[in-house]
Amino acid sequence: MRDTAQRWLDAWRAGSVTELTAVAESFSDPDTDGAVSGAELAEHLAGVLRRFPRWPLDAETTAETDDTIVLTWTVTAAHRAPYLGIPSAGGDATISGVDVLTRSAGRVSVTRRFDRLALARSLGYDARFLPPSTDVVDYGISMGAGSSRTAAPGALTLTWLDVHDDEEGADVDLLTYEVVKSLRHSKGFLGAAIFEIGGRRYTLSAFTTLDAVRAVHAKPHQRAMRRFFRGGLCTGAYTSVWSLERDSVYLRCAGCSAVVPGDRACDCGNEPSARPLIPLPEE
Repeated sequence: MRDTAQRWLDAWRAGSVTELTAVAESFSDPDTDGAVSGAELAEHLAGVLRRFPRWPLDAETTAETDDTIVLTWTVTAAHRAPYLGIPSAGGDATISGVDVLTRSAGRVSVTRRFDRLALARSLGYDARFLPPSTDVVDYGISMGAGSSRTAAPGALTLTWLDVHDDEEGADVDLLTYEVVKSLRHSKGFLGAAIFEIGGRRYTLSAFTTLDAVRAVHAKPHQRAMRRFFRGGLCTGAYTSVWSLERDSVYLRCAGCSAVVPGDRACDCGNEPSARPLIPLPEE
């Protein structure tokens, strides 16, 4: 089994699907629903190598019998395509795991185990767990991009994009990040809330006036529009601009706990101050 294990490690280091499938008849890891083989195995391995092209494995044998060998390994691999909803941003992932190679009737099966949460943390991501969807509620995740401006919103924009799959969703998340980052420098931009539910990505942005919305011509926004209309990005989109009919802000006084309108001082003398619509992270 040592020769087989060495061929297996060499195939990973070479990044060759052909060599990997020549060693293993079947394979399972945390991303497969049980063992896969044949064309399904080749497709899965190609996806792994697309996301992490180079596997300079540092491995050692920790247990061995005539028909089984256990390898522990660690690798730092370049992240080049979305994985677990994490867009590729040029970072490296550090992964540690175990491969169990078993030979039966001349055929080799491999069971791989590694910690996907640890992998995500190595890319700078923390896991968030969602309850299962019901016939009433579908859960998702969100983020906010704030500003220090405390002006009242006079206009809102609401957009959504429907993505083909999780991999495209990660690309859309990265595009959205670049668009919102560029908006922070736009006059009249107050902040944005970005949230995803199922295969749909929403962005709700607030501006001081409709003129501030019309003045948005940031290059990341233009690139995203080209990707949708010319590059085949997403399966559908919605854009809209909304003007304000009315708004009200009420604040609780820290001195006497009375509720006062946001533009007035409290009768006790305190002057509560409103936070920005979407605060900056440090706030």
